[in-house]
Amino acid sequence: MFKGRAWRVVRFGEPKDAAELQEVTWAEPSPGQALVRVRTAGAGLPDLMMTGGHFPLLGAPPFGLGEEAAGEVVAVAPGSRFSVGDQVTGVTAFLDGWGGYAEYAYVREISAIRIPDGLTDEQAGGFPVGFRTAYAGLVERAPVHPGQSLLILGAAGSSGATALQLGKALGATVIAVVGSREKADFCTRLGADHVVNHRTDDVTARVAGITGGRGVDVIYDPVGGETAATAVKSLARNGRIAMIGLASGSPVALDPMDMLLRNYSAVGVLAIPDDDPEAEAAVWSRLADLAKKGAITTPVGRVYGFDEVPRMITEQAAPGAGKSVVRVVG
Repeated sequence: MFKGRAWRVVRFGEPKDAAELQEVTWAEPSPGQALVRVRTAGAGLPDLMMTGGHFPLLGAPPFGLGEEAAGEVVAVAPGSRFSVGDQVTGVTAFLDGWGGYAEYAYVREISAIRIPDGLTDEQAGGFPVGFRTAYAGLVERAPVHPGQSLLILGAAGSSGATALQLGKALGATVIAVVGSREKADFCTRLGADHVVNHRTDDVTARVAGITGGRGVDVIYDPVGGETAATAVKSLARNGRIAMIGLASGSPVALDPMDMLLRNYSAVGVLAIPDDDPEAEAAVWSRLADLAKKGAITTPVGRVYGFDEVPRMITEQAAPGAGKSVVRVVG
């Protein structure tokens, strides 16, 4: 048994009212899980959805917060591929009520890796969810191929910035769509080939100019709403839009007749492991290899202290550039 503190949702509402720091006991991990002493945990918009009661995969409180975490393995189940003392990062058992904003966390072995060389604690804590989602979108669901064009909405955010890096690693020409000069500069530093500010630019005209009037092959959309509806106008014939999320508050509205006439498709993306552990292991191995080579790395933004979790969650409604990370151990 392990004892420590964990942030848990005790009621739905504003984060300062919904999240409570509690003393918790962790039992030995079940098969398929490893128990980690957490150093850092990645954050994002789903935290705000969870505290507000708008996250579709979770029921009523109480439950833990934090989808991903990095740290040292302190306990394993029989037959585990990890050992006590391993340094790992992975997706937590948050769907079972156990999150990563805690001194200990269960990570799902199928969605965990040993921390790749070169990643800092903060980069490791924010690595799993963003890059696994980007892989699901750009490799599994709406594949982008070398030489194709990829338009990323919310490209400076925690989802978009990982897709930007993975898209470049896959050989795509990346067009980053952002809403400020600060975020435009951030995406340029990450390697975007082109940056469009949707608040000051005519997105359709800019994309037409960049692509010679052809349009883009793939749209990566964690934003939805009017921003995504405008971007869809720039899809090339036979293009694809990968629907990742709805940071705007609503998913993109699609016109079936427009899809038919322009011959484009839309796919939903939810990066939950299927029933093939070997296939899932291959995905994580490829991501780890790209990280070791320096082709991808967590685009860390603001780092919060463990006692700042409620404020961090509130600020996910309008985060700055990069991935927010919570440092659990000072």
